[in-house]
Amino acid sequence: MLLVKRQEENQMKKLAGLLIIVLVICFAAYEFQASESEDVQRVMAFGDSLTYGKGDKDGEGYIEGLEDELNNPESEQKVSFWNYGIKGQETDGVMKQLDDYRIKTKLDEADTFIVYIGTNDLINSNGGDLEKISDRKINEGKREYISHLNKITSTLIDANGKADILVVGLYNPSKGNQKLEKHIHDYNQSIKGIADKDKRMLFIPTNDLFEDKKKTEYFSDKLHPNEKGYQLIANRVLESYDFK
Repeated sequence: MLLVKRQEENQMKKLAGLLIIVLVICFAAYEFQASESEDVQRVMAFGDSLTYGKGDKDGEGYIEGLEDELNNPESEQKVSFWNYGIKGQETDGVMKQLDDYRIKTKLDEADTFIVYIGTNDLINSNGGDLEKISDRKINEGKREYISHLNKITSTLIDANGKADILVVGLYNPSKGNQKLEKHIHDYNQSIKGIADKDKRMLFIPTNDLFEDKKKTEYFSDKLHPNEKGYQLIANRVLESYDFK
């Protein structure tokens, strides 16, 4: 009986020891995950096909360019990107996204927002293409666009008290079209005006990036950049803003 009792006591001690080891491992894993999570900067990007990365055969356009550069092996800071770009999206689509429970409950987790939207608003206000420019239609559409962009940035500011907001400007995909160039300029002036309202917002221009660039080398079609074109946009963002 005494031998059996000792064996039972030894088994209990072994089980207790194993339980302690498991608890220590779980606690260490939790602490590691928590510290790792604190070291990761979160960037939420909203936009259309340019943020989605259409035209980039290898990945997600300028977002992937930012990821590759910011998460290089020599970088101590790690950055996680949540890409909410949708092909064909306009500003009203971004507004709906920000009202989506699955997204708006995460807005306060972001360290930086990127808002790159407006190309489809402009094109669709002109009737769906840029072949024949209607000043009246584009100007009418721009008023609605500016109203929407104000609501988008206000929503982000209200939802997150610390995150910076990078508002990316539009570019003219048809540099020879001077009527379109004027509207792109007007759009960008209005976008910059919104960004200048708050110290946490930054306007990042892109219209000069494709000047003197061969379209066949930097674009995948009439509108969307290719890998080289998106890298120009990524580089401009990195030059303009310090992710830290």
